Amino acid sequence: MKLTAHEEYGLRCLLELGRISQPIGLTIPEISRSQGISEPYVAKLLRMLRLGGFVKSARGRAGGYTLARPAGRIVLGDVLATLGGRLVEEDFCGRFSPRQEHCAQACECSIRSLWDTLQLAVDRVLNTLTLADLLRPAPGFVTLSGERESLRDARRSA
Repeated sequence: MKLTAHEEYGLRCLLELGRISQPIGLTIPEISRSQGISEPYVAKLLRMLRLGGFVKSARGRAGGYTLARPAGRIVLGDVLATLGGRLVEEDFCGRFSPRQEHCAQACECSIRSLWDTLQLAVDRVLNTLTLADLLRPAPGFVTLSGERESLRDARRSA
């Protein structure tokens, strides 16, 4: 299971926009240079983020891209869903039984239960974190037990 480049680079673009304090937006070339992402790819990501309601754009001398709302109101789960979808889509089982109309294991599928449980855990974490959480230095994340733990600490204990 992997996150896509869209999700990674889209979040990086949002973080870049979240770091600016002036009302003047950033241009595609500025974001491209600072993040090391090609201009066409940044343009594609910003279009997706604009259509998702996370960024807005303005033309002209003071133009560029800015966040459409405060970073504390941009939920990471919503951003990742816009950029790439969920880990487990609703039609997941249907895509993995090409020779049958319905999955042969539908009634007793422990694998589907695993994917559903994983999706619930991911949703729970991503829907509690905002862009503002990622903008804080050395962010601490809420663990499934509800305790705050830094990513570095979580890796050490794993």
